[in-house]
Amino acid sequence: MAAAEDDIFDSIVMAEERFHGEGYEEGYSEGVHAGVNEGHQYGVLNGSKTGSEIGFYLGFALTWKSLLNTCTNEDDKLGKKLKALDILEGMISEFPWDDATNDKLQENLDKVRGKFKQVCSLLNIQPDFMVAKDGSGLSF
Repeated sequence: MAAAEDDIFDSIVMAEERFHGEGYEEGYSEGVHAGVNEGHQYGVLNGSKTGSEIGFYLGFALTWKSLLNTCTNEDDKLGKKLKALDILEGMISEFPWDDATNDKLQENLDKVRGKFKQVCSLLNIQPDFMVAKDGSGLSF
């Protein structure tokens, strides 16, 4: 009978520790769930911005290539401009779209940005790419 009384008191004394452990497990589980949801939202937002930016660069390169190919005036640097646009287009086509965990994703994005700036310098334009709530735009 003394062992049964010890078990009753033991469960009362250990209740705080048991509830603390259960609360920790429940809080940890909810935190993991909330973290996954927040990470997903963050990924969608930043992926959308990156996609808009890269899409802008591709549209820019294709448009300028088309314009320069139909150009009739004699520009000494036309070949250099077209080559730079081809390189920019190639960099974009090799961009790792389907692998968000790629270690070189940010490095590749920085290289594309740099090449875009170089192309703008060759074309003698000053674009300002902005990602806004209502979409992206180019201003001169």
